[in-house]
Parts: sequence; structure tokens; C-alpha cells
Amino acid sequence: MSQNENSTTMQSAGNHRSNTCCFCWCCCCSYPWREDDDRFRRTSGDIKLETLQKCEASAKPTAEEVHSWAQSFDKLMKTPAGRNVFREFLRTEYSEENMLFWLSCEDLKNEANKSVIEDKARMIYEDYISILSPKEVSLDSRVREVINKKMAEPTTHTFEDAQLQIYTLMHRDSYPRFLNSSVYKSLLQRSSSTSSES
Repeated sequence: MSQNENSTTMQSAGNHRSNTCCFCWCCCCSYPWREDDDRFRRTSGDIKLETLQKCEASAKPTAEEVHSWAQSFDKLMKTPAGRNVFREFLRTEYSEENMLFWLSCEDLKNEANKSVIEDKARMIYEDYISILSPKEVSLDSRVREVINKKMAEPTTHTFEDAQLQIYTLMHRDSYPRFLNSSVYKSLLQRSSSTSSES
């Protein structure tokens, strides 16, 4: 085959969208919404997951707050300051995508507009669920299968099982290391010295 014929074959293969890609064991590539990437990737004033990439706005945590984070993972995750500090720690462990996914799911739960819900759900899928994503979160096959089925008609509850699984993973795996990390210990020390000066 000549070089021209080879490049023509590659171009036509690139333009053809099959139902699944060669790397994909799930049905993520077969959804109709994958057919129109321009519509899917459109930028909307309403939908900006990139804004979730930045840390949440939060006041400086009090010494009491910082100490409460050691009492339970729930207390850490309930405050924006706690989520920010934990996210910084996750970044050092190369697992920040877990927090980003969890925050994106929380954002989706607060949405009421059906078309925005569908777009946000597809963005979350593309960013964190697709096995082709560099920020893919670690989910078991049962949860992936449930999500793949729900993506036919996404709702604010599409990722509930996955969000719970990632929350549990962070709680059991990352949270104990966070409590023993220099990130938390130095924050604890600074907050204790600040409160003793007061």
C-alpha cells in the first residue's frame, strides 16, 4: 500500500465513528451523545466544571475546626476549608481526581435545569468515569455498569453509587494518611499556636 493510500485509509477511519473504540470494554463510546462532539464540548455560560477545579472559597479554619477534622471524615468533608486542605493533600498523593469527582457530583445534585443536568453529567462521565480519561476514578465494574445504563437519561442521581464509592475510598484509604501527614500536622500546630496566643 502506498503512503497516500495509507493516509487516506487512516483519514477515513478517523472520520468514521464506530460504536466502540478498541480500548473500551464498556459501552461509553456507543452513546448517541458521543456522535456530536461539537455539541457535547460546547462551552456554556451555565456549565463550567473548570471552576470546580479551583479551590472552594473558604475562611481560614479555626483551631476548633482543624481539631474536629481528626474526629471524623464527615466533619472534614462538611467544611470548605477542610475539603481544600484535604484536596491539597490528595494532590501530593496524585489522587486529587477523587475530590474533584466528588465535588462535581455535589454540584450536579444542586442543578435543576434538565438540559444542564444532562450536559454536566456527560462532562463528569467524560472527565472521571471514561476509561480513556487521564482523571479516571477507580470504580468497580458493577458501579460502572450502572452508570453506563443511567447515562442514557442522566439525572442528578446518576453518579450516586460512584460518589459513595469514592467517598468511602477517600475515607478508608486517604483520610488516615492525611491525619498523619505533614500537611495536617503543620496546620494543627499553626492553629494551636494561634489559639494559644489569643
